[in-house]
Amino acid sequence: MPAAFAVSCFAGRIRTLPESGRPSGIYKTLLTAPSRIGPEGFVDDQQADRRVHGGPEKALHLYPADHYRRLAERFPEVASQLQPGSIGENISVSGLDETTVRIGDIWSLGSARLQICQPRNPCWKIDERYRMEGMAAFIAEHRLTGWYWRVLTEGSYQPGDTLQCEIPAADALTLDQAMVMWATHRPAPEPLQQLADTPGIAGQWRDKIVRRLAMLSTLG
Repeated sequence: MPAAFAVSCFAGRIRTLPESGRPSGIYKTLLTAPSRIGPEGFVDDQQADRRVHGGPEKALHLYPADHYRRLAERFPEVASQLQPGSIGENISVSGLDETTVRIGDIWSLGSARLQICQPRNPCWKIDERYRMEGMAAFIAEHRLTGWYWRVLTEGSYQPGDTLQCEIPAADALTLDQAMVMWATHRPAPEPLQQLADTPGIAGQWRDKIVRRLAMLSTLG
């Protein structure tokens, strides 16, 4: 894995979606000037529905730039719209994806330190943003979700800064492996418990796993 990855970073204000008129923070623009990274991400960024977006454990969203090629192949009608930043991510990078990062990995971006804590759960707003039904479902099915970071150390970003892995979570599952397990109909309890116990995992996701373990225990 390279020591440092070139990135593009994005932030945006709340805008309305084209059909429903619902507010959304999915529209981002490229950051061309320095920006502060606080406990909930770029200070220039906004999220509309704070129940499911934003907050300390969804502070920044990274979407692998290489996924756009797969989306364009599946949805050629909107291929020209499928550009980095367009799906609402804050960080775009080539050469990393869900199979190469692990829950709990600690990375640096500029002077900030970030930790991978959960995958993104794609929602209906993706379909409306591109006017393309089924895109969010395709992203979920093929685990092309990207991931969320928590901010461990606040700092600043300026264009040209790179993303670097400081402390790899070598014993943790990759994000892809974790998502496969989570999507399994009846996963084995022991590895599922190990996933719940992964250092750095988002609290909300851990709570869901614990509830699922309790349900599985009743099934025998």
